[in-house]
Amino acid sequence: MEILIAILVVIVAVVAGYYAFPEKVAGYIIDAARSKAGLTKKEIKIDDHNIVYLEGGKGPTILLLHGYTGNKDNWTMFAVYLTKDYHVVIPDIPGYEESSMIEKDSYDLSSQMSRLHKFAQAIELKKFHVAGNSMGGFFAGTYAVRYPDEIISVGLFDAGGVMSLEKSVVRKMMDKGENPLVLKDSNDMSRLMALLFTNPPSLPYPLKKVLTQTALTNRKFYEKELREIYPDFLSLEKELPNIKAQTLILWGDQDKVLNVSSVPVFEKGLKNHKTVIIKDCGHLPMLEKPQETATQYIDFIKSIKN
Repeated sequence: MEILIAILVVIVAVVAGYYAFPEKVAGYIIDAARSKAGLTKKEIKIDDHNIVYLEGGKGPTILLLHGYTGNKDNWTMFAVYLTKDYHVVIPDIPGYEESSMIEKDSYDLSSQMSRLHKFAQAIELKKFHVAGNSMGGFFAGTYAVRYPDEIISVGLFDAGGVMSLEKSVVRKMMDKGENPLVLKDSNDMSRLMALLFTNPPSLPYPLKKVLTQTALTNRKFYEKELREIYPDFLSLEKELPNIKAQTLILWGDQDKVLNVSSVPVFEKGLKNHKTVIIKDCGHLPMLEKPQETATQYIDFIKSIKN
């Protein structure tokens, strides 16, 4: 009986801690995922910004760029399949998550490109693959245009930067003056998840709690960044013929944020590309279907003849 009581006490304590200290539990979950992927958190100062990033693995370098309101851990499950054979670098883009958010600074396209380029130089990335999702895809493509000698290949995962042939759910909402990509309140996470995923994952309570708190805390800054990046958000379309590197266009067929009809626009503009459509997948293929997405991406990289 005493042993049973002791076990029950331990269980109650664990459950209580799970709900009473969500930040700590979420931290353990995130750290475990990074450890599984062989990634270590690092930080570097670039001008007036601290850039926090994940790094791990050995081999050819891959720079991964997250999307609007996203962060470096959007890539962790995907990176599990890369770090055995590749050196992976994943920053929080300046203005997001743990990297600096400076109200007086601009986060327009040119400013962000300059910061990312200085970041790559500071950690001595000489020649590398770059891939990005959503806004990060827009940045990846633009980086390849502006700094072509540094880029081996480009990965465009449900990327921004062009006008899709059909309006997405999100674009229709934005045309009405809404920004559905930011949380409205603490009960809004389920709505956002349904927008981003075809089959939304079940988030553990501590992780959901922390993600919600962070998103609400950063909401005004995210809106500032959208205002500043939006004027250039379709600028990649005219620059596509200037991308010299081989490019993978990878898209979730059920994307509600950036409609899959963006794909033929990218195909028309790019000189050297491969297209992969992930079935039953939304806007974040590296999160919703990490193994399938990583397999397709690795196959693409291995097919490149330098």
